[in-house]
Amino acid sequence: MIVEARTPTRIDLSGGTLDLYPLYLFLEGGITNNAAIDIYSDVRIETRHDSEVHLKSLDTGQELSAPSADRLPLDQQLAFVARVVRFYAPRTGISVTTHNATPYGSGLGGSSSLLIALSGALDRVNRSQMDPKLFVDIGANLEAQSIGIPTGKQDYLAALYGGVNCFHFSVAGWHQEQLIEGEERLTELESRIVLSFTGHSHFSATNNWHMLKRFMDNTGNSRESMSIIRRTAAEMREALSAFDLDRLVSLLDQEWQSRKQLAEGVTTPAIDHLVEAARAAGAGASKICGAGGGGCMITLTPKDKRAAVEAALKEAGATVMPFKIARQGLTIKEV
Repeated sequence: MIVEARTPTRIDLSGGTLDLYPLYLFLEGGITNNAAIDIYSDVRIETRHDSEVHLKSLDTGQELSAPSADRLPLDQQLAFVARVVRFYAPRTGISVTTHNATPYGSGLGGSSSLLIALSGALDRVNRSQMDPKLFVDIGANLEAQSIGIPTGKQDYLAALYGGVNCFHFSVAGWHQEQLIEGEERLTELESRIVLSFTGHSHFSATNNWHMLKRFMDNTGNSRESMSIIRRTAAEMREALSAFDLDRLVSLLDQEWQSRKQLAEGVTTPAIDHLVEAARAAGAGASKICGAGGGGCMITLTPKDKRAAVEAALKEAGATVMPFKIARQGLTIKEV
């Protein structure tokens, strides 16, 4: 039996960090807006005639094997993948091959995307027919165990659903709201967004933890900034629903200005240089994806300025990454 699964990654538009438990509870609910993109995570699982488990990552070149799933070590390379496989406990030996197309530390949610693909593939191998929504909650718990820091859920959700969505977080849990439908609008939004890699990786979990801790300790103006980010996310939800792209520009800039106040290291001189280079070339607004400090950046620009903005970013040291909005989330097939 061979099962293949694919999931998109995402660009976050506003409300990142508000998906982090228990932060959204302190804010009387969180709102996160993002768009899934066609930079994918892929998983291929082939069942074996023995109990052995073999893991291989094509993008990192790392490999790990064990006599059975429950004996996979959690303190070596591919430990995160091993933890997921151990949880889903395949009923037979398997060979797992993974590939993540995102740059390391991109801020595009690559590891979370991979986890959803792996969860879906393992569920198909097991014939468990779990509600895919459970992949999100289980995934966040497994990641928290792996990295020792609370995790958010927006990355898993974008991977699961695809498209452009608002995700709401509350005492009752989370739910999805699709914000943009139709090829014409999706294509128009794509044409206005430039995605670039700053050339510097980041570790989002650490930045998120610092933001959460500063909020709980009431350090500086962290609580005010987080409240502004929540209001901005709510307004952006309305702008995306109405497809008001001019308003979207001002809200993205507002989100970025507030986010920079949450913790040291969210922005850097190199990031500021890229933002200013894009603005000088005619861009409307930019922000770093994920928790900041590096990774990828999105820039909103008029269509007639796109070529100039891309050239300016390249000249300033960034790598422009072509993308489309992913129309689908998790897909699974048997081959």
